[in-house]
This record gives sequence, C-alpha cells and structure tokens, in this order.
Amino acid sequence: MSTLPLSRFTVLDLTRVRSGPAAVRQFADWGANVIKIEEPGDMPDDKPGGSAQFADYQNTHRNKRSITLNLKHPKGRAAFMELVKKADVVVENYRPNVKFKLGIDYESLREVNPRIILSSVSGFGQDGPYKDRPGLDQIAQGLGGVMSVTGEPGRGPMRAGIPIADLTSGLFCAIGTMVALLEREVSGQGQWVQTSLLQAQVWMMDFQIMRWLMNKEIPGQSGNDHPTSSPTGVYPTSDGFMNIAAMGTEMFVRLAQVLGAPEMATDPRYTTLQLRATNRPALNAEIGECTKKNTTAYWIDLLNKEGVPCGSIKNVQQTMEDPQVQHLGMAKHLTHPKLGDISVVGQAVILSRTKLGEFTAAPDRGEHNDQVYAEFGFSPEQIAELRTEGAI
Repeated sequence: MSTLPLSRFTVLDLTRVRSGPAAVRQFADWGANVIKIEEPGDMPDDKPGGSAQFADYQNTHRNKRSITLNLKHPKGRAAFMELVKKADVVVENYRPNVKFKLGIDYESLREVNPRIILSSVSGFGQDGPYKDRPGLDQIAQGLGGVMSVTGEPGRGPMRAGIPIADLTSGLFCAIGTMVALLEREVSGQGQWVQTSLLQAQVWMMDFQIMRWLMNKEIPGQSGNDHPTSSPTGVYPTSDGFMNIAAMGTEMFVRLAQVLGAPEMATDPRYTTLQLRATNRPALNAEIGECTKKNTTAYWIDLLNKEGVPCGSIKNVQQTMEDPQVQHLGMAKHLTHPKLGDISVVGQAVILSRTKLGEFTAAPDRGEHNDQVYAEFGFSPEQIAELRTEGAI
C-alpha cells in the first residue's frame, strides 16, 4: 500500500491527449490510485495518445493502472457507475456535450456518490457561445492572446514552442480538484470542477492582459526583448548567444562596468528605464558589440559575480545535462517491461518531508482489468461476462 500523500484518493481517468492527463499526472505522481479508463481494442500508433512505446505517452501516463471499458455499452456504463461509488475524483476532457450523451455528467455521478468530484477540462468552457467548438492547444494560444505577443515584430503571430495551453489548463484542473477535495473535508459533498484551455491562456497572459485592463494598451510582439524593460534580451557572444536581464538602473550600471563600457551608464539616451526602453535598438546594438568579443561562459562568470542576471541558451540535451537541473532531479528514472530503463520528466515541486515514490511505467491498454475490477468487487465470472459482451 502506498504511503504517499495522495494514496487515500482514487481517481478515474477518462482523459486523452494532454490537457486532462497533465492534471491527472499530478495525482498519479503523488500516490493516488489512478485508474486509466480506455476503450476496448487496439489504438493505432498514429492516433494522439497512442502506442505506449512512445516517449510522450510514457511521460504522460506514468504511475497509472489501465482498464478497458465501453461507456457506450449499457453494462459498461453500469460498471463505470460501480467504480464511481468507490472513487473520489473523475477527470475528463471530452467536448462538453459528450459526458451528457454518455450519461456520466456530474448530476448523474452524484446520484451514486454525493462525494464524487468531477473535474472537466475543455477547449473554451462548459457553456457559452464557443462550448461546442473543437479546442486544441494552438487554437487556444491564438484566442487567448499568446500568439499576438510571441515572436519578433513584423513577422506575424507565433505559437509558443510547447503546448502551453494544454499544460497550464491541466495544472489549473489539478489545483481546482485539490481545492474541491479540501472543501469536501468540511462539507462532505463533491462538486464539479471546470477549467479550459482558453481560461488558462488568459490567466497566463498576466501583466500583458493588465496593460489592457488598466491602461487600454494593446501589447505587441517584442521578440527576445522584455516587453517593457531594457536591457533584457538575447545578445551575441563569440561562440553563440546569451540572455542578459539588467532591469533596474543599478543593475544596468553594473552591466556597463562588467562589459568595460561604463560610459553607457551615463549616456543621456540610457539614464532612465523609460529612455532605455525607448532607445532599445541602439542600446542592444552597443551591448552586442561588447558581448561578442568573448565567450558565453566568460560573460556568465563575470556577470554572475556582479549579481547581474544572465544565462546561456540551451537545447534540450544541454538542459537535461545541466548540473543544476540534475541536482533538482528533473529526470526521473523508471523501468519499463519492454523498453528497459527509461527516464521521464520529474516533478517541479519539492516537499521537505514527503518524497516521491518510485515511478512505474505507463500501462498497456487494459493491463490491469482483472486486478482493478476485482478490487471494486467484481467476481471473476462478472469480469468474464463483461469481456465476452464487449463491455470491457
């Protein structure tokens, strides 16, 4: 029996692709009894969330057990409701109307378990004018404003290089579910937790959105430069590029001194934050002329000694080989029965007393059918009958 902090919770995972699984992963990693529910039959490797041999699938669905269940089959839905009776959370990221067609909406679930929490991630919300639209990460990035502030000026909108809408909506779903579980300790009642890719993107726009809400200012693209502060950007070195973020006047003075160009700090074009932002192109050019005279490592060493924020720009291999990333344990090792020893992305949270347990590989479809259904009270004969009738 797991002694991890969430081991007392059972989560029924109906999610697919990424947003919902990102939510469920938080529960699985911290020890919840997560049961991944999949349709019977094989899934082609080219479908989203397909073969368990793919690296992405291993990362997304680690620490779960898998059963098959046909929710469109009357006996399959009945079996699902038996699981719901003993579960704490159901997580789904169908289009909003699907759960109602299947008869597994919140009101239907609470009839069999008033303590159940239904957690839903959708593209644009469970109601409203866009509720029936298909929602994908890049679509939400566009509608949420992210693409309008990403990339270089004049080159058109640019998506973020990661599925930021999927991942953040998954995290918000997990947070909302945790809040609902805490509230249930007081009320004894479950509830319906809702979030969407669109809501997550609007929230993530943060100060860029506030520029509009407070000042009616519409921010544009600023490439690698900070939208409002200078000098903060990417600068050439003799062997590549580096980030420098000298945001305040005191920091700018230190930067000028380290670069061997103290006159920059007294140049009337750069003496205030506003002037440095206004004259950003000229300032960036002057800094670049200095930084390209030596290596990235040389400048990082000098600037860090003076407390000026800076850093190299790495690819994914270099990132995972970085000593600080390794120290933080961001690669988590596990053993897959077919692939052998593999690594997945670790958790981004460290607790002082509670440690993560050993990770388990993403399961094959239906791998735990007999085990899980038996735990929920199904007899071997009942399991066999469900399998024969195509309900599992």
